[in-house]
Amino acid sequence: MAGSNPPYYTNSKPKYPYLKKTNLYSLALITILCSLSYLLGVWQHSSPTSQLFQTIRCIPIKNTTFSSSSELDFNPHHSAEASTSISPISRKKYPPCDVKYSEYTPCEDAKRSLKFDRDRLIYRERHCPEKGEELKCRIPAPYGYKNPFAWPASRDLAWYANVPHKELTVEKAVQNWIRFEGDKFKFPGGGTMFPHGADAYIDDIGKLINLTDGSIRTAIDTGCGVASWGAYLLSRNILTVSFAPRDSHEAQVQFALERGVPALIGVLASNRLPYPSRAFDMAHCSRCLIPWGQFDGLYLIEVDRILRPGGYWILSGPPINWKKYWRGWERTKEDLNAEQSVIENVARSLCWKKLIEKGDIAIWQKPINHINCKISRKVPKILPFCPAQDSDQAWYTKMETCLTPLPVVYNMEETSGGQVAKWPKRLTAIPPRISSGSIGGITSEIFRENTELWEKRLAYYKTVNNQLGQKGRYRNLLDMNSYLGGFAAALIHDPVWVMNVVPSEAKINTLGVIYERGLIGTYQNWCEAMSTYPRTYDLLHADSVFSLYKYRCEMEDILLEMDRILRPEGSVIFRDDVDILLKIKSITDGLQWNSQIVDHEDGPLQREKLLFAVKLYWTAPAST
Repeated sequence: MAGSNPPYYTNSKPKYPYLKKTNLYSLALITILCSLSYLLGVWQHSSPTSQLFQTIRCIPIKNTTFSSSSELDFNPHHSAEASTSISPISRKKYPPCDVKYSEYTPCEDAKRSLKFDRDRLIYRERHCPEKGEELKCRIPAPYGYKNPFAWPASRDLAWYANVPHKELTVEKAVQNWIRFEGDKFKFPGGGTMFPHGADAYIDDIGKLINLTDGSIRTAIDTGCGVASWGAYLLSRNILTVSFAPRDSHEAQVQFALERGVPALIGVLASNRLPYPSRAFDMAHCSRCLIPWGQFDGLYLIEVDRILRPGGYWILSGPPINWKKYWRGWERTKEDLNAEQSVIENVARSLCWKKLIEKGDIAIWQKPINHINCKISRKVPKILPFCPAQDSDQAWYTKMETCLTPLPVVYNMEETSGGQVAKWPKRLTAIPPRISSGSIGGITSEIFRENTELWEKRLAYYKTVNNQLGQKGRYRNLLDMNSYLGGFAAALIHDPVWVMNVVPSEAKINTLGVIYERGLIGTYQNWCEAMSTYPRTYDLLHADSVFSLYKYRCEMEDILLEMDRILRPEGSVIFRDDVDILLKIKSITDGLQWNSQIVDHEDGPLQREKLLFAVKLYWTAPAST
């Protein structure tokens, strides 16, 4: 810029004094050079990024209304001055996919799965498209799609047009899972093993273990059906991850998500479940059809890995209470008795204690440490401990027929890994993984500061997108790069739930910390599709996701996946470097999202900016 470098000077005593008259010519030359330098500096500092830093400001927010049949107007939110002109980046248009892809789940595609081994249901595990096989189009919602009922009404109701499958209403009619009435489905809360409803079934469990004192906060439901168990546990402040394989019963996980209940597509086959060790206070199987005693007890061993010390495993359905039901189950007494004996033996090899078997329910408890268990390992034919391993690693990690050792303690009464606080104190108490120093680089002070930071950030989000503060506007939320779960923690008093994702590429594996806070989440590589149906989430939060994946995969593939799992009229909040956000915006424009870049909460001088976006409402045409 002008003035940045001083003009060249000769010695103070000129060699040729008679040339002083020529100073006017030198002065003119210097003036011209300075002017050119100034104009060059102006040109350099008028780049899109510089203009964005200089001119973005906040404007007052107007109230907006939510309509399922009209486009959302994003213009009232923070915007740039009219004089700001962002040079357009090459914008590619993404056409709608064929309507046959309206329920496409790329990594659980039925045709691709046929290439894989059917033994142990390996073909139902994640098998993602190869490079070049990805769809480069926008997944359509079915014709007539409507925004879901607001929670808590959504627990019991869903629009038929959103999940147009009646198979379960016939197949599970006598079990009261789901009913079809007019243009909607109703969920009476029934289940195979709880004909009187999930609420009554949970009350029966509550008579056997304490579900009300805050010691049980996180749960997992294997083979969840339409997730009524998890849906009714929410009123007891117990947050459940429900999962079932794709198409084992048509659209069961899709129904769960449509109801506003946390769920993922998943199966126990050959890989670990995508959760850290010591994550869940309670695991549940109600006639989930998982062969617990087969393969040397491999699947119960995996439940043990993800179960917190002192946690519970609940089993109802075959073979429990087989003496009463064996004829209806169309199996022999000898077969059912042998199956239960195998389960009992595996549980003992895991050092679990059987607490009770009453009626249709049996409950085992995992020990709080492995002191006694290590002594019993000396007995021949007892399940051995696994060698040194990262027990939290669970992204395409094979299961093993060995017992995951708990952190070492020396007192019989001490809980391995540290005792978590009861809910709701658990949310803000220092997680044991942090207080023990087992998460490198994260201290108690960093944890506290992060919690405060996200309370501040969420307050700012709500001033930009006032719909975040409207109860019932959002229900299913996804945090794509959760770190310590601060975003979800700040939303704890809102009627929403957040699926916290720790990317498999993250430098620090913090998902165990998130579970110790009483929140839920999963691992994910965002270069691949998520194990969920289209139109799963109402709001996506992407904090530095694209910086993390900058050199790993194509930005458009991540954004197309976000478009797939986002509901029509769903929202996205991006946090990232301004240059990255400009590239993101060029692609979201091609996806036909409304979007706006706004300032960081700390002001316009921060390179990190925010991009707020809304996916417009559109569906497949009526003719299809």
